[in-house]
Amino acid sequence: MLTGIGFASVYIASKSQVSGASLTYAVFFFALYLAAHLVARFTVPLADPYVLPIAALLTAIGLTEIYRLGPKDAFKQGTWVVIGVAVFALALLGLRRDYRLLENYKYLFGLGSIALLFMPLLPGLGQTVNGARLWVHVGSLQFQPGELGKIALIVFLAAYLREKREVLAQGRLKDWGPLLVIWGAAMLVLFASDDLGSALLYYGIFLALLYAATARIAFVAGGIGLFLAGAVAVYQGTPHVRERVTNWLHPWTTTKVFCPLTGQPALRQDCASYQEVQSLYSIGHGGFGGTGLGTGTFTTASGHQIIPELNTDFIYSAIAQEIGLIGAAGLLLVYMVFTLRGFRISVFAGDGFSKLLAAGLTFGFALQTFIIVGGVLRVIPLTGITLPLVSYGGSSIVSNFLVLAGLMLVSNRANAEIEGGLR
Repeated sequence: MLTGIGFASVYIASKSQVSGASLTYAVFFFALYLAAHLVARFTVPLADPYVLPIAALLTAIGLTEIYRLGPKDAFKQGTWVVIGVAVFALALLGLRRDYRLLENYKYLFGLGSIALLFMPLLPGLGQTVNGARLWVHVGSLQFQPGELGKIALIVFLAAYLREKREVLAQGRLKDWGPLLVIWGAAMLVLFASDDLGSALLYYGIFLALLYAATARIAFVAGGIGLFLAGAVAVYQGTPHVRERVTNWLHPWTTTKVFCPLTGQPALRQDCASYQEVQSLYSIGHGGFGGTGLGTGTFTTASGHQIIPELNTDFIYSAIAQEIGLIGAAGLLLVYMVFTLRGFRISVFAGDGFSKLLAAGLTFGFALQTFIIVGGVLRVIPLTGITLPLVSYGGSSIVSNFLVLAGLMLVSNRANAEIEGGLR
């Protein structure tokens, strides 16, 4: 119903009439998530009943806004949602008996995550987009392998920390070795890819799982200190990271400064920080109630898009303009509910691997949301990662459906054990 209302609102605003073609997206969503629901009922009947509907709502919001920004991109995004649901169904079918067998292949997942994270650095395969080397281009297919690398890293960390947590909890100096290795790897990813957001995401997941496994806040404090020290060092030596921080701290200038895009003096808001500034104007223009779906201002009189990469990095700005502070806050509350359900699944899981797996998947989802929304709102420096399940992008959609499958598998087993205990 929400999808149908959203698409009808967009079409009425642009064409002054309701089109049956636009409403087919609502039918498409109904059929797609009905199929996902039936697969879930067959494979994980005792799983948390809220996480799949929340994922459906987030993808519906994203697809509606992407359709408003560009119908062609909405069709591609819809195709990726179908692929994501198919991957979700295959994961449930393949692991429904016992997903914990993944723990036996932890080192393969660890090596796989490293390979995926560094794949964009390969010559002829990696591609630099907006100053960050995070993409792989194969023929007509372009994707971010780091999205799948994140899932592989969480599986590895959940299995490894479950095995080593008693040793790590003792807090001896030699036990800081794994922390230093992961810290070094995060700094290497940051330095090689020129992307602060990805390094923060991977390292944040590690610290969260380390704390969940050991309950040692000193590890987290030490890890944050190491990350800040490394980030300062990379800031000094990497122009792209330094430029992002400068644009965050000083997006507006009253005098002209050197513009790296043109090589000529210009106001920073007209050059390097143009996206951030236009994004803030877009959010401010929405006010409390928004302009309404389909009535936001995103293009100039000549048809050029005001905010580049609007349907990926800055889709939250578009949503905030058209549904206002109330709607944008409601969207964040949906993410918070998903996070709450994910951590609840972790708390009720019966074994260490399941607890850490659910906690890692949930924390990664929540931290990614914070990083991109925080960057758009100028809370932290802007990064190039996507808003989960909402932003345009196939690799992000597929990886987040794997997150969803993992949480439902853990939840189903936990609830089955609770019911068995009660009986």
